[in-house]
Amino acid sequence: MNMKYLMRFFTVIVLLSAGYCLISCNSTKKVNILVITGGHDYDEAGFNQLLSKLPVTYDLVKHPEADDMLAPERVKNYKTVLLYDMPTDITESAKSNFLAMLENGTGLVVLHHAACSYRNWPEYLRIAGGRYAHTPWMKDTVMQPASTYKHDVKMTIKVGDLVHPVTEGVKDFEIIDETYADMEILPTVHPLLSTDEPSSSPLVGWVNSYGKSRIVTLTLGHDRQAWENPSFQQILSQAILWTSGE
Repeated sequence: MNMKYLMRFFTVIVLLSAGYCLISCNSTKKVNILVITGGHDYDEAGFNQLLSKLPVTYDLVKHPEADDMLAPERVKNYKTVLLYDMPTDITESAKSNFLAMLENGTGLVVLHHAACSYRNWPEYLRIAGGRYAHTPWMKDTVMQPASTYKHDVKMTIKVGDLVHPVTEGVKDFEIIDETYADMEILPTVHPLLSTDEPSSSPLVGWVNSYGKSRIVTLTLGHDRQAWENPSFQQILSQAILWTSGE
């Protein structure tokens, strides 16, 4: 083979190899997560489609079987637990497993109606950093009204922290979603997302910590109108990666 053609051949091979490395090396690593549902009806096909677009491999389990999956010997197989559930009660053994999971550093993402869970377990408020209040609640000796919700609301979401790994690269965006108003949110959380929509509490996304765990709570994410929003998908993806330590 002519030396000139030989050099061209090797140049092409090098360029193709470099291109392959750029594609493969920059691809997002998938993390293994546990997805918990149950206690609230939802569009299963649409939600599964959302999960397929996230940088994850996952197991999905519903209540009441979900409680057993939080046992230390099982939950250790997952980097993060994604809650999209809404159970009313929780057993003492499940509480113990839940708290042990957080003490061991497993990440947690509390998504939409999961902020309405465990109404009779005060510690869940401290875990999630906020909650949908099913009954009136007290703030600084002043009684606050119970939370309310409204479907199919078009609202503008403002990104309050442009450099946090969960919201990095996301600009203010519009979304159609279900809103929660008059939520009880702890003043110690780190705010990420807000809105001036009157039917919603101002804060709709925040970061909290409990034990050794990173926790992200997003009140967005009711149905396909939200799930198919590119900004929502990016935030949820980055929330999973950040809570998992990736």
